[in-house]
Parts: sequence; structure tokens; C-alpha cells
Amino acid sequence: MAAGATHTTGAVRRTARRGAPAAGPPRRGPVRIGVISDTHGYLDPVVLELFAGVRHIIHAGDVMDPAILQALATVAPVTAVAGNLDDPATVGDLPREARGEVDGVRFVVGHKPKRLLKRIVRGKLSLADLDLVVWGHEHIPSATWVDGVLHLNPGTASSPEEEDDGPTVAIVEKLATGLGVRFIPLERRSA
Repeated sequence: MAAGATHTTGAVRRTARRGAPAAGPPRRGPVRIGVISDTHGYLDPVVLELFAGVRHIIHAGDVMDPAILQALATVAPVTAVAGNLDDPATVGDLPREARGEVDGVRFVVGHKPKRLLKRIVRGKLSLADLDLVVWGHEHIPSATWVDGVLHLNPGTASSPEEEDDGPTVAIVEKLATGLGVRFIPLERRSA
């Protein structure tokens, strides 16, 4: 898939603006964004239920199977980036970094935190233009606020390594007071 492509319900549709979700009817209710990373070729079916009703899904890399993005796109538009284990011959040409906006929540996503943080420090990414910075790679769920911007790692959705605490995903919600985040543990997959 070309850089900036966005998955939409049921099919892949390219958008005119890089990283922008496909236009659709406005939704009522709270702005909720599903955040997932490091699926490593496996998507727990319960994730589709957990993400029901989100306005957008962000996948922070190490997808390893394009069917995962297609399944997520049946729930909401998806912004996905390539992880260090993603082969373009398998998952398509996902960008290393993507920016977007969902109902006023401005975000950037990349796979490795070191690269994103370096770009912020060097002034190539401005926190003034963002509400949410998302990465994966470390398999450790974490949420910290830096200068009013939520920095989020949803953890690994597949927990492939023995030392991983267990699989998790996150849901970010736009509240009157700012962004809130909830980590949701998934069942560990049996070998």
C-alpha cells in the first residue's frame, strides 16, 4: 500500500491527504481511538469487539499480515505504519511514520520510540502540532504526558516473547479535560 493510504471499512481506499482518514458521515458520542501495535501476524478476534464504536484505529507497526489491517478496517478507518519486522512484499509499502487527525485529535505514529523522540528533539516534529504520539516496538504498555501531549505505547497485541507481561491494546478517548487512555489486557495466546 502506498504511503499515506488509509484502510476503510471493508476495502482499501486511498485518501487525498496523507494520513487523513476517509471522509464519512459524522458520528455522535465520544471520540474514541483504538490503538494497537506489534500484532506479529496474529489478531485476537476480541480486539474487533473491543474496538467497536471507535472512530479510528492506529496500528504502530509489526503487522506482518495484511489481513490484520483489513479486519481492523471493518471496524473503523486505520492508519498503520511499518515496523522493523514488516516486509513490504508481505504487508505493502507502509510508511515509517504517519500523521493524522480524528475529530480534533492530532496524532503522529511510528514504530520505534527512539526515532520519533529524536525527530521531536531535533524540531522535525513539533509537540505544539500534536495531541497524541504513538509508538510500539517495546512491548510495554505506557502512557506519559509531555508538555500536554500524550505519548502512548499500547504494548504488544500478540505478546510473542516469553518475557512479555501479556498482550494489550489501548483506547484513547477525548474528554473535556483532555485525552484519557485505557489499557485493555487480552488473553495470552496458547502455543
